[in-house]
Amino acid sequence: MSMDESHSDGPRRGGILIAGGGTAGHVLPGLAVAAALVESGAVSGRSDVHLVGSRRGVEVGLVPEAGFGLTVLRGRGIRRRLTPANVGAVLGLLAGFLRAFVLLVRARPRVVLSLGGYASIPCGVAAVILRVPLVVAEQNAVPGAANRLLGRFARASAVSFADTPLARAELTGNPVRAAIRSAVGTRLEARQRVGVDDRLLLVAFGGSLGARRLNRAVSDFVEGWNGGPLIVRHVVGARGWSTGEMATAVPPAVEYAAVAYEHDMPTLLAAADLVVCRSGATSVAELAVLGIPSVLVPLPGAPGDHQTANARHLAGSGGAVLLADADLDGSDLDELLGELL
Repeated sequence: MSMDESHSDGPRRGGILIAGGGTAGHVLPGLAVAAALVESGAVSGRSDVHLVGSRRGVEVGLVPEAGFGLTVLRGRGIRRRLTPANVGAVLGLLAGFLRAFVLLVRARPRVVLSLGGYASIPCGVAAVILRVPLVVAEQNAVPGAANRLLGRFARASAVSFADTPLARAELTGNPVRAAIRSAVGTRLEARQRVGVDDRLLLVAFGGSLGARRLNRAVSDFVEGWNGGPLIVRHVVGARGWSTGEMATAVPPAVEYAAVAYEHDMPTLLAAADLVVCRSGATSVAELAVLGIPSVLVPLPGAPGDHQTANARHLAGSGGAVLLADADLDGSDLDELLGELL
């Protein structure tokens, strides 16, 4: 069995290689950069931009859908504890590095862009060894382990927040997809497309896979709502859908709809009066660009507590309210949403 799987003919020699992924928060900025390179004429076409990810990540679906080539490396991230699974992960990382090294030798890209995540490490290390220019793109206020490592050797580090601690940092902001930029200022049109009237629209989501505690808290809020007319669009994620993490006893004043995945999130966000979600870097950036007020619930246990740092930046500018995940167990979400709505 080969060490990688290719969803294209492989990277074109002398092109741009974008490495990393795993979650939508890593992949979407990479796709935004890839599209901008094509649109600006920096490359001759989509075949000059190639992405490298992991076979377990959301990039397996998102990248081909966007029309770019993708190579996926086998393996997964390494945890700090010594376990049999971790030993296997180390071997997988070594195999991934060998594959990435061969890939870069053949393609000789002009530059490698590291998005963070598992696949960025083999490609970034190979770039350093082969003296291919390396640029790190860090979406979060607190950099992840991959970009902390690679940032030491990168020509530049593109950061989303001014206080992100990376060497040779350049404040670029977090790249957002064209669909988000196009949705700015389209509130009335967006509401027509979503099919909502002048009632308040609350949008809740937990990320590309969902969030059990957040889903349960939103469902409890809906079931206990005793206010005026309200529309709720609840994106529960694949796991939430399979385990039934949605409201059931919905009061008459609420028009409630739950889905596993929203295929047109930019339009839904543009139509919203208020959003409740985790505070991944991409969510924070998209809400900031759209100017939609939000309640941000950082994911507990995120590496470096980066989601709390992300949320504090947006909350500090007055664009969001930060609510700790621990407070989802009580009535805090009910009280907060009741006040905001």
